[in-house]
Amino acid sequence: MIVVSKARTFPWGKVVPFTILLIFSIPLILGIYWIIISTFSVSTRGLIPIDSAGNPGGLTLANWSFLKDPEVWRLTWNTFVLATTLTLGVLLVSSMAGYALSRINFKGRKTFLGSTMVLQAFPATTLLIATYFVLRFISGVPLLSVFGYDTLGGVILVSIATQLPLGIWLMKGFFDAIPWDLERAALIDGCSRWRTFRQILLPQIRPGIAALSVFSFIIGWSSFLIPYSFMTNQDTAVISTYINRLMQETAPVNYSTVAAVGLFQLLPVIFFFIFTQKYLLAIFAGGMKGGS
Repeated sequence: MIVVSKARTFPWGKVVPFTILLIFSIPLILGIYWIIISTFSVSTRGLIPIDSAGNPGGLTLANWSFLKDPEVWRLTWNTFVLATTLTLGVLLVSSMAGYALSRINFKGRKTFLGSTMVLQAFPATTLLIATYFVLRFISGVPLLSVFGYDTLGGVILVSIATQLPLGIWLMKGFFDAIPWDLERAALIDGCSRWRTFRQILLPQIRPGIAALSVFSFIIGWSSFLIPYSFMTNQDTAVISTYINRLMQETAPVNYSTVAAVGLFQLLPVIFFFIFTQKYLLAIFAGGMKGGS
């Protein structure tokens, strides 16, 4: 028996895309490398750490001395509250609205779907002035003043509102992927709509819930424009506005300290993304059916 061995061909289909991706990733990799080096250096010359005399070296932990400041930890807690509450609010409203839009054929359904996409198209900067007047009005209402201007509650409320269009659209896409037979069987067996939604359908879209949770938490943790625009009280500020404040001091900016604070803010997001990136990819799998 004669065995004919096939000649192995070079895997150009894998090497070429990987090489192109690597080339385009070089600026990002160098930027991350500079941030890490800067946080442990007195100064840098390009990508090389130097001391105060300009000689190579000068490694130090002085740039991380901000960790001893109680204000930093208070702002970190505010950032965590913002990101967590934003995630819970977006999940709650988006899951219920997505279910209604996917399963219930009511009047104005398509118009509402279209309006959510239109709202998503508007950048947050175009709504800042209108949002300011709304928050100022809420500040004058006694029971709702905790959600008014210059409060963490107001920033959370605005942040949830800006993320809802995308969240609703994505959740509708995941609900569309669930067969009607599963829900119909539960209704025939005597389950109410609410019980069917809570016990039957929500477990089926756990990848979508996880993906939207990760996405919302990252958005909330790194949020800058909304907290910067609607909070002037430093007691309710967040880490991103603290970094901006470091760069607005009258004294010369210590970019090594700024890099250290920036890396401190990025660390939770980096670790969060490493362990949950597969759920982020599920957003694209579930969102493609959102327009049906």
